[in-house]
Amino acid sequence: MSTVMWWDPSRIEATVTRHFVCSHLLPDEIKRLDLPLGFGDGLTDGTYWEWIDEKAKRIFLILADLGVPDQIFGLIDDSWDDDDLPIPLDQIERLALTPTRDDKIEKRFYSRQFHYLLKFIEKGDYIVYEDPEVPPLNVDKRTGLSLGTAVDRVELPNRPGEVFSRRRIPVGTGPGFLTGEEFLYEMNRAKNIENIHLASYYGSYVHQGFAYVLFSLPSDFSLKSLLVTQPSSVKSLAKQDRRRLIMNWIHCLVDALCYLHIRGLSHGNIKPSTVLYNADNHIFYADVSRLSVEAIASTQDKSTFDKEAYDYAAPEQWYRPSTSHSGSQRRSTLVGSSTSTSTSSDNSTFSINRGGSDSMNPAAMLHSPTPSLNPQAVDIFSLGCVILELLSFLMKRQTRNFASHRAAKHKQAGRGGAVLDSSFHKNIGQVESWMVGLAKDASKKDDQVFRGVGPMLQVVARMLSVVPQDRPTAQEVEQSTYKILTENCQIAEPHCVHQYGGWDFGFSNLNISRGGDGFNISTRRQSGSARPNSRLGSGSYRPLSSSSIQERDMASGSGSQALQNARVNKVRNWQAHIYAGNNDGFPHTNLT
Repeated sequence: MSTVMWWDPSRIEATVTRHFVCSHLLPDEIKRLDLPLGFGDGLTDGTYWEWIDEKAKRIFLILADLGVPDQIFGLIDDSWDDDDLPIPLDQIERLALTPTRDDKIEKRFYSRQFHYLLKFIEKGDYIVYEDPEVPPLNVDKRTGLSLGTAVDRVELPNRPGEVFSRRRIPVGTGPGFLTGEEFLYEMNRAKNIENIHLASYYGSYVHQGFAYVLFSLPSDFSLKSLLVTQPSSVKSLAKQDRRRLIMNWIHCLVDALCYLHIRGLSHGNIKPSTVLYNADNHIFYADVSRLSVEAIASTQDKSTFDKEAYDYAAPEQWYRPSTSHSGSQRRSTLVGSSTSTSTSSDNSTFSINRGGSDSMNPAAMLHSPTPSLNPQAVDIFSLGCVILELLSFLMKRQTRNFASHRAAKHKQAGRGGAVLDSSFHKNIGQVESWMVGLAKDASKKDDQVFRGVGPMLQVVARMLSVVPQDRPTAQEVEQSTYKILTENCQIAEPHCVHQYGGWDFGFSNLNISRGGDGFNISTRRQSGSARPNSRLGSGSYRPLSSSSIQERDMASGSGSQALQNARVNKVRNWQAHIYAGNNDGFPHTNLT
């Protein structure tokens, strides 16, 4: 990235020395530096050099840039100093920079003065620059790094070594624009979200009719690209390190989602293209505000159907499952099950109540959202899909084959036809059989890391429940993932060890049955609309460091803690039963 010399006060102070000034003056002019000032009628004993050194270093730099440094004496005689900057264009004539008026020189003075009056962007700043001002940042214009006209990578001279993602936000009153009030609202909202696995707000500014926002963690790659081609940063890793990296990534993504959910927020757009990572293999989500790259792109073209968003969406985002005959039949099957913890008497088959969704097409469903959508439950489903993609990558399964497998039941004889539906939510049965294959492959591997694939698939199965209320919370998923990494995969310390909002854990409604050839995903309905309570007992399985305790206490207020205590007390007896005789921390359900 090419850099520009930015003139901050310290650089100006260090540059404009007596030696520097003398190097731009003729011998007679140098002698004049030590003469008394030509104004004041002898009331001051200051010299021209002292005036430059104390009051006019910026003006001297501008004159030197224009090739008229000798004019400093006339400006001092007229009492001009740096405090007079910036000088309006229509007033620069008074400086008498040339013997006869020169519009070109005056315009150059006007524009050049702003290079020495820089306003540096600090963390949390919102700066409104006037049109002629110069925002101090370096734009990376290397081929292949630009993400379009609205997004690029920049460096700030006051933050050496850091790279930011700069986004140009359309602000105004036209279609696809944010109003000024909306922009300020989104900016202030983004300020309150900061996590090492989230693209976080740094600062923003307005210049020449555009608003710009700077975010940390510019991406080099996305999970979507990784699933197709491995970059050298991943491919060059030793096999063991690469396997551990993928499992750590899973925990990092879950942990970051905990950070959002415990604050009452949601991501709302989890899919491979919004899961990013850089050349250091640091993974993170794209930010969650309307200032995101995705939001910018959507305002520019609303007519395009986002197939990726559809494929990784939760079912309730596209249709509302109905209580049809299949649902009644399912309930009778549950009641008639011979084992109280299994969801089905047949561990190799599974049926999901899809209601009347089959007749709906994506274009129509876009205009019929499900009322009272739980955005956090949506996040859990979408993240489950992403985790399944990562586990498939770990097992060297290609994403295009996975997509073809999901859509296999839609294939019909004949020519042409619409694009096959390869979504997760419309092909749960195919997803189950894919999971069976992954588990079978993992069982044949010797590396300890693969011992975590089967248990992680159990977690994913619960996350993909068609019924939103039956999905685990992000905290429950995080606790389970941590336990899998540390105990099954033997990863001594996963990358993220945060603890958000207490000790929620447990899958009391874990309705996964695994036989010799099947994974079954529960779709058991809950009475009422509330999500099931957390199922953590009073015991804990990993210590909290002092920093984690502080972070937890900051994340959860007294109200959250009271709710957590009530949850723990309510399920204390239940917990003792569900974990009795179970050494791996998972409530087993008819695992054979």
